[in-house]
Amino acid sequence: MANTDEKIHVVMFPWLAFGHVTPWLELAKLLAAKGHKISFISTPTIIDRLPKPPSNLPSTLHFVKLQLPQVEGLPQDAEATIDLPANKVQYLKIALDKLQEPFAKVLESLDPDWIFYDFAQYWVGPIAAHLGIKSSFFSICIAAMVAFLGPPSPLIDGDDSRKKPEDFTIPPKWVPFQTTVAYKYYDIKNSFDCVEDDASGVNDLIRWGLSMQSCDFIAVRSSFEIEPEWLQVLETIHEKPVFPVGQLPPVEYELEEKHSDAWSSMKKWLDFQDKSSVVYVAFGSEAKPSQAQLTELALGLELSGLPFFWVLRTRRGIDDTDLIELPPGFEERTRGQGVVCTTWAPQLMILAHESIGGFLTHSGWSSVVEALTFQKALILLTFYSDQGINARVLEEKKIGYSLPRNELDGSFTRDSVAESLRLVMVSEEGKMYRDKAKDVSGLFGDRDRQDRYVDNVLIYLEKSSTSQESQVIFSRELSSAC
Repeated sequence: MANTDEKIHVVMFPWLAFGHVTPWLELAKLLAAKGHKISFISTPTIIDRLPKPPSNLPSTLHFVKLQLPQVEGLPQDAEATIDLPANKVQYLKIALDKLQEPFAKVLESLDPDWIFYDFAQYWVGPIAAHLGIKSSFFSICIAAMVAFLGPPSPLIDGDDSRKKPEDFTIPPKWVPFQTTVAYKYYDIKNSFDCVEDDASGVNDLIRWGLSMQSCDFIAVRSSFEIEPEWLQVLETIHEKPVFPVGQLPPVEYELEEKHSDAWSSMKKWLDFQDKSSVVYVAFGSEAKPSQAQLTELALGLELSGLPFFWVLRTRRGIDDTDLIELPPGFEERTRGQGVVCTTWAPQLMILAHESIGGFLTHSGWSSVVEALTFQKALILLTFYSDQGINARVLEEKKIGYSLPRNELDGSFTRDSVAESLRLVMVSEEGKMYRDKAKDVSGLFGDRDRQDRYVDNVLIYLEKSSTSQESQVIFSRELSSAC
C-alpha cells in the first residue's frame, strides 16, 4: 500500500466509448479503494448505464454528468460510440469538442490535484495547465500500440514518413529491437480513416499527438511482465515519465443480473456442457462483422462440431442500416450444438464458467485480460483500431492464435474458422495455447500485482511537487523495482 496519510483528488475523463469507460472505471475504483477522491466525468447516459460499484467501495468515487450538446449529424440521445454506426462517430467528437468551456468550468469548481484524460480530449491538457492542475494522458491501449504510433510531433504536424497503409505493416524506425509487431495490411486498411480529417476537423492521430504532448506524464494499461521493451520505447520517444497501471482485471460487480432469468437460462445451458468444451464467441461492444464474414463465421462454427456460445451484435445503434443476418437455417441446424445470443450477455460470468475452453475474440484488450484471467485459450479475429497490434503482441508471445486470412482483404473461409477452433480447443498441436493461457493467468489477473502498480502510480502523484528531472529518475527506479 502507498504509505501516505495525505489523500489526493483525481478527475477522470475517458473517451465516450464503453471499451474505454470500463477499464477507466476499474482504475477509478482501485484509486478510490485506497481512500483517494475520484471524480469520474462522463455523459448522463453513459453514467446511468454503468454497473453499480461494489457495496464495500468507499464513498470516495463520485460521478459527474456532463451533458453533450446536440450537433448536426449526431442522432438524438446518442452519447456513446455503441449508439452509432462507425461513420457517425465523427459527430460524437464534434459534440465532445464543444464541451471545452463547460468542462473548464467543472474542472475549476472541482479543483482537483490531477486530471486524467483520454486521446479524444486533446484540449484537456492546456485547460488543466491554465488552471494550475497537473495532468496525465491515460491510454487503455497497450504500450506496444502507443509506441507504434510514435512521438507527438509527426502525429501533430502530419510529417510522419508513413503515408500509405503499407508503411504500417513493418515496425517503425524508433523501435530498436527485432519484432513482428506491426499491422497486417487488412487491419491498417480498415483503420486508415483515422489519418484523414473527419467532420470534427481534427483526426485521431492529431488528437493522440496533442494529448501525449501536453500532459505531465503518460499512464498506460500495461505491465513490466508483459511489455518491458515497449514501455522503454515509450519513455524514450516521449522524454517524460511513463507509468504502467497494470492490466486492470475486472472485479465482479454485485449485479442483479447475476440472479436474472436471462443469466439463469444461459448458465443452465453451460452447466450441461463438458468442462472446457465450449468456444465463446464475442467481438466487444462495437466490432461488427460484415455479412460475408458473418456467414463464414457461422458456417465455420457449425463445421467445427464444437459447442459454442455466440454473443452476436448485428447493429450499432438505431441509425445503423447495415443489418447482418445469420445464414438461412443455421440456428435450426445448430440448435443442439450452440447458442446465439443477440441481447445482453454477462461476459465475465460466461468466461468464468468451467465449460468455456476458448474464446474467439476481436483482440480488444479488455476481452483479452478477462479471458486470460480465467485461463481461456485465445483465437484471434481482428477488425480495426488497436486490435491488429494487440493480436501481433499475443502471437509473438505465443499467447494467442490468429485465424488465417487473406493478407490483402482480410477475408477468411468457414474451413479456416473450423480448423482454427479445433486446433486451439482440442488438438495436440494447439495444446501450447491452452497451456499458455494457464501459465500467464497470474500476470493478468493477480490482485496483489495489480495493487502494486496502482501504488506506484499513487506514489508518483503524491510526489508530483518534485522537479521534472527527479520525476523521470523516479519513474525508472519504479520500473526496475517491479
